[in-house]
Amino acid sequence: MQFLKKAFITLLSLIILLIITSAIVLKVEGKNTAYLKIKNQPSLSSNSYIITNVSIVPMTSDTVLMNKSVRIENGIIKTINDTILTTNETIIDGKGKYLSPGLIDMHIHLWDKYDLGLYLANGVTTIRNLLGMPFHLNVKKEINSDKLIGPLLYTASPQFTGIEQKGSHRKKIATPEKAKQLVKTYKAKGYDYIKTYNQLPKDIFDATIEQSIISKIPIAAHPSFKVDYDYHFNSNISTIEHTEDIFQQPLNYKIDYEKLTTVVEGYAKSNQTLCPTLTVFYNLTEIYNNGEDFLTSEHSKYMNPFIQSIEKNDYNFHTSVKESNSNATKKINDQHNFHIDIIRKLHKAGVNIVCATDAGVFNTAAGFSIHQELSFYVEAGMSNYEALKTATVNPTKVYNNYKMFGTIEEGKMANIILSNENPLQDLNTLKNPEWVMIKGRMINKSLMKEFKENAYKRSNYLPSMIRSVKYAIWK
Repeated sequence: MQFLKKAFITLLSLIILLIITSAIVLKVEGKNTAYLKIKNQPSLSSNSYIITNVSIVPMTSDTVLMNKSVRIENGIIKTINDTILTTNETIIDGKGKYLSPGLIDMHIHLWDKYDLGLYLANGVTTIRNLLGMPFHLNVKKEINSDKLIGPLLYTASPQFTGIEQKGSHRKKIATPEKAKQLVKTYKAKGYDYIKTYNQLPKDIFDATIEQSIISKIPIAAHPSFKVDYDYHFNSNISTIEHTEDIFQQPLNYKIDYEKLTTVVEGYAKSNQTLCPTLTVFYNLTEIYNNGEDFLTSEHSKYMNPFIQSIEKNDYNFHTSVKESNSNATKKINDQHNFHIDIIRKLHKAGVNIVCATDAGVFNTAAGFSIHQELSFYVEAGMSNYEALKTATVNPTKVYNNYKMFGTIEEGKMANIILSNENPLQDLNTLKNPEWVMIKGRMINKSLMKEFKENAYKRSNYLPSMIRSVKYAIWK
């Protein structure tokens, strides 16, 4: 009995020590990301400006409005005119420069606050996180209450999947009743979407959709292998994720243009939206094409270190596939090129495509990845205007609450980019903006540099691991 008592006291002491240590580690990370607090950045206190002599890329049509003035007041675009009388606003001369809407990445994974600065420094002013945990609700609250500078954050729930799914970071659901309960719970907690995953059985998927309609919360679907692919053309599913899954499921891992035609027709008839995430798959091909150089690429230095350590197992797996199969590199490159063809055919069919990169995994660095993604859409036959629509206008066709941004018009939120060149002629100009505004707060070149430097080779392995463990226990 005495032994059990000592063992219990020892265990309890260890638990208390772990809790205290975790709290200290997370507090230290909080101090290290304090540069993102609005109160710590005096230049962010103002959000009222008049921009003069600027060329506007409104994204309401394929045009440029030359030599305009724009009044921004309390984060909203109040007036667009040839000239505007000034009062006490800060005046910005935009002569020779171009104003365009902030970019939207519709499929990301946010692991820490460092990435918030990276998104803004790359002109991304809205992100949709698709693996939700309480951390994201806290960050969203800080951003919405103007305590923290970051892109507008919308977040999905933990991922719904079947009980046989491997991995600790998904919600394994055994019954339709449980699915309905969770939909209601996650809606009440403040999640914006329900995320479904690839092993969700039909009866549980049906229940999830049924309750999502009642609870008025959209579904973002990573296609489930437990249902036919065309099941996801349900109008109550807001987006389908990953071009890769078209290859995997309806095409049965084959480059099959005949079957692809049927899939394209299904998208067109159902008015369904696709989130392509071509960049993350392209980064997977880099393992086969560049080997160990993949691990030390420049974008790898902007990744969360804990996630990188987990993905080392995936790297080793693909390396072993390459070594054991002399045709593996050609096959994966062919698949990437086929993904480009899929986007080309979907685009020609008039399917709504929204820019999505899967940033946060496989060296798909926050913010940087959206420029790579847009270049793939151009490769797939889109004009620069059409490609830019995927990251501005097209997401507003999916969600009504996105209609407050995505274009430059009076009454819209001042989420904008100032660039040196016309992005309709050269999308690469958006990689190096003169400044970015989020809700009218200006991120100038100095801040963009600071945000990138702080996220570069960040040492937050432990706090990220603690968040991951807490999530695995909490869910």
